[in-house]
Amino acid sequence: MSEERGGRAANIFDVARLAGVSHQTVSRVLNDLPNVRPATRARVEQAIAQLRYSPSPAARALVTRRSRTIGLITPVTADFGPTSIAMHFNLAARVARYSVDAVRSPDGDAASVRAVIEGLLRQRVDAIVLIVNDVGVLEVVRGIELSIPVVAAAATQRRHPSLVSIDQYRGARAAVRHLAELGHTRILHLAGPAQNPDALERIRGWRDELAARRLEAVDPPHGDWSAASGFALGGTLDVDPGTAVFAGNDHMAIGLLSALRQRGLRVPQDVGVVGFDDVPEAPYLLPPLTTVRQDFQALGELMMQKVLLAVEEPDELTEDTPIATHLIVRESTRPLP
Repeated sequence: MSEERGGRAANIFDVARLAGVSHQTVSRVLNDLPNVRPATRARVEQAIAQLRYSPSPAARALVTRRSRTIGLITPVTADFGPTSIAMHFNLAARVARYSVDAVRSPDGDAASVRAVIEGLLRQRVDAIVLIVNDVGVLEVVRGIELSIPVVAAAATQRRHPSLVSIDQYRGARAAVRHLAELGHTRILHLAGPAQNPDALERIRGWRDELAARRLEAVDPPHGDWSAASGFALGGTLDVDPGTAVFAGNDHMAIGLLSALRQRGLRVPQDVGVVGFDDVPEAPYLLPPLTTVRQDFQALGELMMQKVLLAVEEPDELTEDTPIATHLIVRESTRPLP
């Protein structure tokens, strides 16, 4: 039985504090997972013994029924972000000795999402993880109560212990701040799909940074994340020398660069361009693309850590701070003369 601490049994966070490690490290020791240094493992085991800690009865019962399989629901898309998140989640699950049953679900189709979840439940998965690409799917997830943990990757203002995300909002503000500090006073935005959570948070960040600098925000046109949509929108965008464009993602920025060249506008001499994602091709474009880098590996690993914690200590789940982004400055932006 766990030692009582202030009238309550010790939990995984008490063990982590005493051992001087994260609760994820304690989880790895409890699950006998690799990649924990022997000295760290010994310290955690000593803290467990000192506190007489053991997982909750409900968690132990769940452990005995584990299939060690996680259901992963991804959107029907080949976009860089969702596919990268799924890849890194799969790698993190493998390290934790879990298998992943991945299925795709149409964006925003509530009936399809429910059907996919029911199918995974029949497979007796230990948890369900979703990569959310549509606010409609997020609302479906919020409205479903399941007997197993559900973890979702989704950018949103409304935080929740079962939600993880990369900070799209602050990433967008950093992109606009960079352009403004270079001297641009007219900063347009090519937005992603209107129902996409990441796109909505990037729009919000773009608007708020412009408002903070008392610059005008022109309603952005929406693309579909593809280079083709960036090219089409770039062909009609109201730009002139001195304008800057914050593209919703790097692929739309690639199309935009091509459209601007066709119009006889030079980047960055006439128009500054910033993307979002830092796709592998970004450094090799002409010019190399200034962009906002997302840490998809950290997000995939955090999703798996959430699953492990939800299985072992479901009452101890807490809200996570969104993972920070990083502005990568290349040659598609430069100070205005």
